[in-house]
Amino acid sequence: MAALWAVAATVKRGDADYEIGTGLTEQSASRHVRLNGVEARGSAELGEIMQMVWLTPAMDRLFQEGAGERRRFLDRLVLSGDPAHATRLARYAHVLRQRAKLLRGGRFDPSWLGGLERQAAAAGVAIAAARRQSVRGLRAARIDPPDGFPTLDLALAGQIENWLAELPALEVEERFAEALAQSRRQDADTGSAAIGPHRSDLLVHDAASGRLAGDCSTGQQKALLVSLVLAEARLRAAAGERQPILLLDEVAAHLDGERRAALFEALHDLGAQAWLTGTDATTFAPLGGRAQFFLVRNATLQPYDSA
Repeated sequence: MAALWAVAATVKRGDADYEIGTGLTEQSASRHVRLNGVEARGSAELGEIMQMVWLTPAMDRLFQEGAGERRRFLDRLVLSGDPAHATRLARYAHVLRQRAKLLRGGRFDPSWLGGLERQAAAAGVAIAAARRQSVRGLRAARIDPPDGFPTLDLALAGQIENWLAELPALEVEERFAEALAQSRRQDADTGSAAIGPHRSDLLVHDAASGRLAGDCSTGQQKALLVSLVLAEARLRAAAGERQPILLLDEVAAHLDGERRAALFEALHDLGAQAWLTGTDATTFAPLGGRAQFFLVRNATLQPYDSA
């Protein structure tokens, strides 16, 4: 199979080496993932070996976009410390699709739908609980951000999360399943479920001003995003876990000199592997001899002398 593009790497974890690769072929529209030379079940399998958190220019509008983008961002943060979260998300989405198909077809068999709704409730409550745990950890890890970066206030907005704050998980599952049963007619018309963690939102505030991130300046929104990613890395370090690999695409170029220097110091102190990309080598000059530099030219990675 001819590859349209492919990326491969060796990942070291303790004493073990893992050969991983991913790419797109001419014969298939879906991406292939290989682990130690064998086709993997999917990219989620790689989460058991390595975790990554990334920022790209496309995410600069994260706080202005819909809640779905913020949920996906939060789920990636959860995955960096809890790879099993991917299985929960996939299970929940699969069960909701099955339920929606039955409802669209007018098949309101209570026993069949009830079974699916109980499965959705179990997976959905597990998702909400994992998100709540991650947000609690991030709240603690956000203390003392790098100089020039804002302190965050984080919260989850969602019905399931509200119930979990007041009730045991098993009671929340029962209440969630009952709510799904009561909304069958409505959900048949909309093609979705009126309630669930797929409707939750991550709320981020600038702690100093109390302003919602979406109401802050674009520069402050960028700084809040960086603070959030650094908090995730500090959270993993504090828990004694392997830190995620940080992929920061064109982040430094959009920070002023003070924040840029503070970011470099924070990354150095973390000790996590971080990949930073940019089009201007002078942006990374403050890193000096503390980083390796590479140049991408003609689809080839080459060592680069930053001196």
